[in-house]
Amino acid sequence: MNQIANARRWYAEDLRCKTPVLRNPHIIEAFGAVPREAFVGAGPWWIIPYPYREPFITPDDDPSWLYHDVLVSIDPTRKLNNGMPSFWARNFEHLDIARGERVLQIGAGSGYYSAVLAEIVGPSGQVTAIEVDPDLAARAETNLRSWPQVKVISGDGRDFHAGASDHDVTIVFAGCTHPAARWLDGLADNGRLLLPLTIEDWSGFLLRVVRRGASFEASSIGGVSIYPCTNGRDEDASRRLKSALENSPIMNAPIQALHRGIPSSAESERVWYQAPGFWLERRGSEVDATT
Repeated sequence: MNQIANARRWYAEDLRCKTPVLRNPHIIEAFGAVPREAFVGAGPWWIIPYPYREPFITPDDDPSWLYHDVLVSIDPTRKLNNGMPSFWARNFEHLDIARGERVLQIGAGSGYYSAVLAEIVGPSGQVTAIEVDPDLAARAETNLRSWPQVKVISGDGRDFHAGASDHDVTIVFAGCTHPAARWLDGLADNGRLLLPLTIEDWSGFLLRVVRRGASFEASSIGGVSIYPCTNGRDEDASRRLKSALENSPIMNAPIQALHRGIPSSAESERVWYQAPGFWLERRGSEVDATT
């Protein structure tokens, strides 16, 4: 293998141990296969080496700089980055993404993680990648031409209508205060949704939802700080979420189920957090999960 291929392989193996990725080897193969340099523009690059958060510009355009667990800026003026690889590798591991599955990605950016997801699901799978910024969507479409199982759509992912039970996995790459109804409608039985629930400072937690027939299991899989979702925020809900998080460990929000609609008076004591169109049930409470 050439120098860049070797660097990419080292990077993928580093993610295997650092994340760690223990159940799904396709995740590691995917990170080892996708050329990150094809998605972040020409170098030199603006690098943010988490956790120190002291950005620097690479001294040259050697792609080896990109094969570390770092943020790479796509647009510094808007604080848009190509996300932290270990963060997304961990999330993909939690979602148990299988070969042949149908993935809906909300917030494709320039397409790097769309390509990684395409490699995970393989040629028999499908990735629908939606990006609200038309310029980024155009870049992603160009960048993803080598992955025919990816369809890029320019538009608001909250308004995207794919039909009922059309996706096995939905992943939201931006912070919301509440899910879009269509994301829940579109989940197949046993389908999984990953949604960053965040407050105004971009911080919050990762909500993992699993559909079981008409019910939705819910859990927290850790904290997050992420770019806000266009049209996915409600100011009152953000304040309620901030209050809920102040009284709970942010790495382990005490929830067990997601319910649609508005809680009844009998259910009000079981509400941990409520936002437009849904509420989260506090862990340890007992309530009919079919609402």
